[in-house]
Amino acid sequence: MNKKVFVSGCFDMLHSGHIAFFKEASTYGDLYVGIGSDATIAGLKGRQTINSEQERIYMINAIKYVKEAFVNSGSGMLDFEEDLKKLKPDFFVVNEDGFTPAKEELCNELGIELKMLSRIPDTGLPERSTTALRTGGNCALPYRIDLAGTWIDQPYVSKHHPGWAITVSLEPIIEYNERCGMSTSTRNAAKKIWPYYLPMEKPEKLAEILFKYENTPGSEMISGAQDAIGICMPGLVRHYYDTEYWPKKIESVHSESILSWLESHISMALLWPREDGLDLLKDTNVNKENVKSLAKAEEEVWDAIQEMDLEKFAKGFLKSFNAQTTLFPAMVNDRINKEIDKYKEKALAWKLAGAGGGGYLILVSENPIEGTMRINIRRKEALL
Repeated sequence: MNKKVFVSGCFDMLHSGHIAFFKEASTYGDLYVGIGSDATIAGLKGRQTINSEQERIYMINAIKYVKEAFVNSGSGMLDFEEDLKKLKPDFFVVNEDGFTPAKEELCNELGIELKMLSRIPDTGLPERSTTALRTGGNCALPYRIDLAGTWIDQPYVSKHHPGWAITVSLEPIIEYNERCGMSTSTRNAAKKIWPYYLPMEKPEKLAEILFKYENTPGSEMISGAQDAIGICMPGLVRHYYDTEYWPKKIESVHSESILSWLESHISMALLWPREDGLDLLKDTNVNKENVKSLAKAEEEVWDAIQEMDLEKFAKGFLKSFNAQTTLFPAMVNDRINKEIDKYKEKALAWKLAGAGGGGYLILVSENPIEGTMRINIRRKEALL
């Protein structure tokens, strides 16, 4: 009897990259494909599918490498869990950007071998991704990550001690999940102004427009300016806050050597979406001493990046994360600490991509870490 192989994904806008993935996965045995329902994709990605679940099933079942395709019966990131238990495959195959700790835990629990493949197109074919096809080559709306100082963009923090926040604007080489610390709420607000891509000029002004658009008069919760700045301003940017929502100073770095150095030492691991109802402000330690530690750590990170000093960068990076979690302990929990523990021997430093509770884990390392995703920093040249 042939071994059973299972893969799962959206498989929206079917392309040659999907076929190459199916082809390689099928070398391990009979291939079963579980696809996310239209409702699941809308919940995770914050958008509607291009092709309905009925169309996707029809096309995937017509591929010679596939034995059977079906719509996963559940919802969320593990929408295939019950289907996996019924199918009892020998292998669960994922692409390198499809690996998650939850998938690994589930496979270990069920005695399924998890195989991870690299995205390699078939001979003579171009590299494809659904994200690239959907944007049609235009400058799609970026995402952002913060490297240090985050939370200081809130006046109730900076009133204790002023300081900088550091953000990096990312090209959307993948479609990051909603509620995962990638500033998707601010990015969704940007879509209402610029549906497909940002205008190609005055990024600081665009950030100001986006910040004011998202935070309408009377808003009870003000989204920090670092989200709008990180999305709209390319490269490596830091912004200085002192008791106000908008920064008093902004500095940018567009040196190719520095940006390439950052890309070579930063990767991201997917965790899970932030839980509904998580209250990060319920129990805080916001005081002068702790905010000063946050500001000091940012300065160490900024200086280390300019010097391209990896050891110094990692130390400052970790200090910044520890300062964040001291100020806002609800950012982390036992589940997140357990995932961090898995990378402590592989990474030099780590932090969460956003406010906490889940999302993506940003890792600093000497060399790329297997099972994590690379980043692609948005260059200033993309605006020219």
